[in-house]
Amino acid sequence: MKPTVVIHTNDKQMLGALVSAHSFRRTSRVPDAFDVRIVRAGDFPELQERGHSLLRGGHVREWDPDDLQSFTPVRYAIPGMLGYKGLAVVTDPDVFAVGDVAELFSRDLQGKAIWCTPRPGYSKITDPLATSVMLLDCAKLKHWDFAARLKKLWAHQIDYLDWINLRLEDLGTIGLLEPEWNDFDHLTPATKLLHNTKRRTQPWKTGLPIDFTFKERGLLNFALPIVRKLAPNYTRHPDQRQEAYFYALLADAIDAGAVTREQVRKEVELGHVRPDSEALIERYRGQLWPAQAAAPRAA
Repeated sequence: MKPTVVIHTNDKQMLGALVSAHSFRRTSRVPDAFDVRIVRAGDFPELQERGHSLLRGGHVREWDPDDLQSFTPVRYAIPGMLGYKGLAVVTDPDVFAVGDVAELFSRDLQGKAIWCTPRPGYSKITDPLATSVMLLDCAKLKHWDFAARLKKLWAHQIDYLDWINLRLEDLGTIGLLEPEWNDFDHLTPATKLLHNTKRRTQPWKTGLPIDFTFKERGLLNFALPIVRKLAPNYTRHPDQRQEAYFYALLADAIDAGAVTREQVRKEVELGHVRPDSEALIERYRGQLWPAQAAAPRAA
């Protein structure tokens, strides 16, 4: 069984997922050594049901199947989907390969089940962990029963943040990846996986109305309507190179037949992607970071 890159997404972020999938293949010297698979939140009926609520940081909030990030629980269904066999790199749809993911599949896992990075600003295994990119040894994760965990989430028996940040796991089974394997809105020559994680500045959504749920912050909830009124739209990414990288990847994906122009136009019509996307494809065509041709293939 080949190692597998699994990109979990919903329909709102499908174009990002398609570009992400293309990036993993494009930047690897051995793209045939692993599979790339896109998994939709819509394929899980239990995530489409309305009327559920959950605990998040001790606060009760409603589950919204239409939220921009409704796909996040899906990352915990991946080992079961793969039959609890083999290695998987699980990523969000706003993660784009700059380096070669095959380096992850060939590294010494030291007997650990999960490898990920701490969240930005942290460095220790006891710090908050970022599960938006994980290297998983699926055979060691048979306790990840997705349906059972989801029932506990709806019943408020576990907190979403404890689940999503791996606080329910034995820390001895977790290893720490270098930060460049989940580089949060940070693009340098060292970057391996670029993560456009700040939702408000995702490059393909600039100017569109905000369509995600703000995090609940206890007594600060009263300010959320004011925030929405003052800043109702997505804003431009502060690093233009990251906008350029996304649209150069999209142009390359179109040229390679991995994405069609019709798909781009459909996403624009649905309001999932900024309306000037076709112009940006032409503006940034060939401006990949680093500025070079596709990674040379192994002989």
